Amino acid sequence: MPFQTSRRPQSGRRPYSSSERTDRPFNRSRNTSSRTRSGGASRFGSGRPHRGGGSRGGARKQPSFDPSQFINKNPVVVEEAAYEPKHSFKDFGLHSDIVASVTKQGIDSPSPIQDQVIPLILDGKDVIGLAQTGTGKTAAFLLPLIQKTLTGKNQQTLILTPTRELALQAEAEFRKFGAGFKLFATSCVGGTSIQPQIRALKRTNHFVIGTPGRILDLIERGNLHTDRITNVVLDEADRMLDMGFIHDMRSILSGVRKDRQTLFFSATMTKEAEALVNDFMQKPVSVSVKKKDVTDSIAQDVVSYEHVHKFDTLLALLAKPEFKRVIIFGSMKHSVEKLSQELTKNGVKAESIHGNKSHGQRQRSLAAFKSGNARVLVATDVAARGIHVDDVSHVINYDLPNTFEDYVHRIGRTGRGTKRGEALTFVPKH
Repeated sequence: MPFQTSRRPQSGRRPYSSSERTDRPFNRSRNTSSRTRSGGASRFGSGRPHRGGGSRGGARKQPSFDPSQFINKNPVVVEEAAYEPKHSFKDFGLHSDIVASVTKQGIDSPSPIQDQVIPLILDGKDVIGLAQTGTGKTAAFLLPLIQKTLTGKNQQTLILTPTRELALQAEAEFRKFGAGFKLFATSCVGGTSIQPQIRALKRTNHFVIGTPGRILDLIERGNLHTDRITNVVLDEADRMLDMGFIHDMRSILSGVRKDRQTLFFSATMTKEAEALVNDFMQKPVSVSVKKKDVTDSIAQDVVSYEHVHKFDTLLALLAKPEFKRVIIFGSMKHSVEKLSQELTKNGVKAESIHGNKSHGQRQRSLAAFKSGNARVLVATDVAARGIHVDDVSHVINYDLPNTFEDYVHRIGRTGRGTKRGEALTFVPKH
């Protein structure tokens, strides 16, 4: 893909309404339908639906699926040797109040990604961190950047995330670790009114956290000045690339000052990601703490169904007492919404998250699921990485995932940390 530095001209540009641009790039005029994922076809097939589950101009292409690949009813948990960090949080040279805030969160020692990248970030190096979700990578970049902001003048950090939920979670983490300091942050995400974000950017913000589409919109409007940004974090970069944000990411990075520090966190390194790293990072240091794609703590099985009895099969599963907190993944926005409504009508309290819901609606649904007011959350793949909820007992792939990576990210919502989980995938009978 060629390096693009062109920016859309300010003059004659049609102004966007606050709801027109969201964090879903396929709603824009750019044609991303022909884009394929780098690295060849996946084992699920090569077709990719529009992200968020929606499909325009035709039926969703069904992925090929070999259920035998994802049956592991009795996983043998191999006890791994406990990681022995080389540092304590005090050893990093962090401000004592930062260390105190970490301790207050119940974090006793650095995780592998934290142990290895915090010293590099504090040294001012560009860093590539290959790590999966749930490894503590948000703290791995926030803690040293908070320290850098406290000790350096005129520091401003831009954090790009693929989804609104991840942006808000990063802001919440910042508020935990930065409590007590006179540091300020704001989130700028699509799917909600842009005017409050414009007002927030008029104030001092040491950290700006947002989705690429909305951040680019604010830059083009002149509300966010890239020449003031000294640090850039690309969080879950592979997901942003997978969602079609490559042009937005390049446009944003091309306008940021050249002496910035750039931090790139990803679960995978595709050719597209490599090109981005080569063009926008200066002698980056790579750190990988990746483990196997599918953890041994997740039992996996398939559920065979006849088309006319698919919903009844789901209800029978949810009637079992062990299905305590369940995330169900569907393929399309309208079917996800309908499924959550049907479950509630049948006595299973369910909420839904998908691209057609507003930011506020998605947050309310997530809050109900986290609090236990809803036992089931029905979601499109927008939730596969952006939602971290403790003690999810089961993940159900009611509709087949489109790629192996989607499968991995979906089932990774359960079996987190030391917990066990179960993933079930619905497969039609032939």
